[in-house]
Amino acid sequence: MPTVLRIGAYRFFFYSNEKGEPRHIHVQQQNMLAKFWLQPVALANSSGFSAQDLRKLSELVTTHQTTFTEAWNEFFGA
Repeated sequence: MPTVLRIGAYRFFFYSNEKGEPRHIHVQQQNMLAKFWLQPVALANSSGFSAQDLRKLSELVTTHQTTFTEAWNEFFGA
């Protein structure tokens, strides 16, 4: 489960067995979890985060979209 980036209490990562899915990033803070598609950036699902948190996370994913996409491509050889 490669961690790509940490921002404050948020950990951005993907699972190593997800090659068959479109590019995406998971975000975790304690027991809360969200998944964002990367192209285009869109919320796939979430558990525990408030709407306000999800807006902030969407902005962070958009800001770091290139970093996340490059990490995905490097890990999965895409």
